Amino acid sequence: MATIYYNQPLLLEISRTFRVSPAAGGAIPVATQLGFAAGILLFVPLGDVTERRKLILRLFAAVSLALAAAGLAPSFWVLVAASVAIGMTASVTHIMVPIAPELAGPGEGGRAIGAVMSGLLLGILLGRTVSGAIAEAFGWRAVFLLAAVSTGAFVPLLAWRMPVLPPPRPLPYAEALRSLWDLIRQQPVLREASAVGFLVFAAFISFWTNLTFFLGSPHYRLGAGVAGGFGLVGAAGALVASPVGRLADRRGARFTLTLALGFVTAGYVLLWVFGYRIAGLIAGVVVLDIGQQSMQVSNQTRIFSLSRAARSRINTVYMIVFFLGGALGSALSALAWSRWQWSGVCGWGLAMLALAWVCHGLGTASQ
Repeated sequence: MATIYYNQPLLLEISRTFRVSPAAGGAIPVATQLGFAAGILLFVPLGDVTERRKLILRLFAAVSLALAAAGLAPSFWVLVAASVAIGMTASVTHIMVPIAPELAGPGEGGRAIGAVMSGLLLGILLGRTVSGAIAEAFGWRAVFLLAAVSTGAFVPLLAWRMPVLPPPRPLPYAEALRSLWDLIRQQPVLREASAVGFLVFAAFISFWTNLTFFLGSPHYRLGAGVAGGFGLVGAAGALVASPVGRLADRRGARFTLTLALGFVTAGYVLLWVFGYRIAGLIAGVVVLDIGQQSMQVSNQTRIFSLSRAARSRINTVYMIVFFLGGALGSALSALAWSRWQWSGVCGWGLAMLALAWVCHGLGTASQ
């Protein structure tokens, strides 16, 4: 999943390479997020349809090819198209996440999800750091090419270690797709979690999309390496995923979701008020990432408890909406940056969080 975030510390360098504006450069993360949402719609329901080991191996191989295409892109729009392909194939991670509660013991679903999310999130955050460091030393193309090689090398390792994983209750692919609407209509908790996830992720991705522009602005004059280094700061968020999962098992996922929204909101306030100092940026990133990852663990603990047989399809609905929020956040926050700079980005993020609080307050109190 780190593959869909490699581009964030690179946007300033990519924009300079292809001589496009920062607002136009924002098309790259938008394309990746939209591709990810499309991949979730097309591929993740297959987790309830077909044997998952073979599906996972094929998609990892496809990710490697898409990354290579991005690294070799001769034009900006070819890179945008490759970014769509990266996003689509990287959806493989959300075929893997619903497997965690399936293998966990009774009453330990939150803990299992938290453990898996800790690994995924550390990869995402450290991926930003590695991406920025490689770009500083060898250029942004090297990031995608090295990622293509490392992802391709991972395929035989998975083939060796991963067990055969038949679907819980096989059903035809067309029926699985048709049933997505039934899940949306029948599950109010899924609708609520999806709405909150959409809004919080729109706010969260807005910060990360524009951080490289903020650090490259006349106020800071810092490069991709520093922007990527903030991934290490954000690793605190990944470290709380497992404890939050255990707390959700004990106190309920809605309780931990309330805490998460408080952290995300506090993080944005810190970024807006104190973001013009490095110490303020660091504090804001830590609090923001703790809240974001706590929100994700809480929401997925809630929705995976709804139906064991439909977990892949439930995750499909949730993650499509979630990453559409990311695409919206990337696109509109890039415009906000172009017009109002850092204040515009922070104001946009807090507006999305205000709506998230409304959705949460009006939601289902029992789960």
